[in-house]
Amino acid sequence: MDRNSLIGVILISLVVGVWIFFQSSTTKRDVTPQQTAQKTEQREVEKTVEVPDAPPVAFQPAPGRTLTIVSDLYRIRLSSEGGTVRSWQLSNYRPWYKDNDSTARVDIIQPGAYEFGFSFRAMNGKKVEAKSIPFTWDVAADSIRVDRGSSITIHAIARTISGGTITRTYTFSGDHYDVGTELALDGMEAEIPQTNRFVNLEWSHGIRYQERSSVDESNNAVAIVSTNGDLDELDAKDFNAPTEKNANGTIDFLATRSKYFAVALIPPKGFEGSVFYKGVKYGQPNEGSSEQYSLMYKLPYRGGSYKQGMTLFVGPMQYDTLATYGLTGIMNFGWKWIVKPIGEYFMLPTLKIIHLGIPNYGIAIILFALLMKALLYPLSITQMKSARKMQLVGPLMNEIREKYKDDNQTQQQEMMKLYSEYGINPAGGCLPLLLQMPFLYALYAVLNLNIELRQASFLPMWLTDLSVPDVILSLPFKLPLFNIDKFSGLALLMGATLFVQQKQAVTDPRQKAMVYLMPVMLTLMFSTLPSGLNLYYFVFNVVAIAQQIYQTKFAKNKLTLADLKKMPKKESWLQKKMSEAQAMAGAQGKSIPGQSAQQNKNGKGLNRPNNDSKKKGR
Repeated sequence: MDRNSLIGVILISLVVGVWIFFQSSTTKRDVTPQQTAQKTEQREVEKTVEVPDAPPVAFQPAPGRTLTIVSDLYRIRLSSEGGTVRSWQLSNYRPWYKDNDSTARVDIIQPGAYEFGFSFRAMNGKKVEAKSIPFTWDVAADSIRVDRGSSITIHAIARTISGGTITRTYTFSGDHYDVGTELALDGMEAEIPQTNRFVNLEWSHGIRYQERSSVDESNNAVAIVSTNGDLDELDAKDFNAPTEKNANGTIDFLATRSKYFAVALIPPKGFEGSVFYKGVKYGQPNEGSSEQYSLMYKLPYRGGSYKQGMTLFVGPMQYDTLATYGLTGIMNFGWKWIVKPIGEYFMLPTLKIIHLGIPNYGIAIILFALLMKALLYPLSITQMKSARKMQLVGPLMNEIREKYKDDNQTQQQEMMKLYSEYGINPAGGCLPLLLQMPFLYALYAVLNLNIELRQASFLPMWLTDLSVPDVILSLPFKLPLFNIDKFSGLALLMGATLFVQQKQAVTDPRQKAMVYLMPVMLTLMFSTLPSGLNLYYFVFNVVAIAQQIYQTKFAKNKLTLADLKKMPKKESWLQKKMSEAQAMAGAQGKSIPGQSAQQNKNGKGLNRPNNDSKKKGR
């Protein structure tokens, strides 16, 4: 990369960064989510209403009660207001502020929310929501313990003045995160009009964030539906812009996730129906953000008695746990056909096997990095050999550049002659790097989303949580373009080792700027990544440096320029394409850069440059 190219890259990056900053700072909408909801509500009322002056649905009064269900895995509070969920704590997981509150546990429910409710339209078109309906619990105790190996079922019943009933059933197990649920209606045809005889079973407020970085949580938050095994995601990317999708057919599950936790509504196998899922993104203080996703099953009610069962999973995105419920599709391992299988079926199981014998996840990651380096050795050694060849011919390339510094076309032609003479593939170092890319992407997914690394400590005084950046320096301002104000210690070490690695490999004077530019850029970018990921890259770089030192200083059979010239020559794909292009140009009577028209006419092109150049030179 010459000076002009480098300046161009910097200017383009600056323009893109300024544009992104401007867009994120000035994004506005003429229609607020509240206005959108009001318009939707008005349309629903107009479509549903059968008796405009019909009285609201009247339910028999019931005393307000809150039940607490406790097991080794969760602590759940259920309200008699709609038979809804007010709190769902996961006993084995703690929020990011655990050091300030030793009793705090992860609570999936948003503050003040009445979650896992239902709704329907009354005769007058008005929406009736679960939290406005008084239910009566059929158990006497307000606190219930569910031990391992046992289960308990409770019911909540609401009755209308006209004789209709709505029953909610919950079945809790002491061994599992899932809860069996059922919604039953009987005799509600007098309250639910035929024009809109549906009951919507809803999870309305998404998942409460549990990590320090709301941006990191939002980057991983989506709503997901699986229909006949095919997954579809909804990602709310624009601020204050609600986006909605629907799906019809055989529904496997409807879910939403944050970075480490998930909520899924799983119908009985073979369920045919319609689901709706909606998301909206909101701004938070200090340039933060939050995304909330609502999930809804549209259940048809035709009068009389109706029941619909639903398994409700609320828990960690731990792979083996999700596999129990067929929910592994919730985890994002990357591109489906290449990256995902590597992460899901190789990297994650391998890391788990290593961790079985090594309780400390930091040491496990180090061993995992060494293993991956050994497995990728054939690719890395090919890349190193290609770099060594380029180093050997570097002085000759510099001579060509100096000799033809005012004639770029001839310079390129002479370079191709040099590559052909010494059997060098100009792109020889790129292919091994490209082949490693799927592994690097899969690694990022595995280490970034693996809940086992959450709050896992490596070194007690420094790396106390491998799932977050190990910040050692904070600035009072944010750096432009990169928009960061904190620096990771491991990212700095990773950048330093990358600098050493670049110094070893890069000998072209025109690429000297990249030796300094790339480590600085990657250090800034990686300062926002989890320390576990940076630990892996640091170890990976250290081993690569050791390999390079061994190859250049201690290897017995060191490659020389003379050896390179004696080696059998094999024309690369790039060289073949260049030859074909020049032959085609010659056949059409066009002048090839660096040659006269007569030379092209006689067929003297790249196919035999070495013999001609040697004869003329001697």
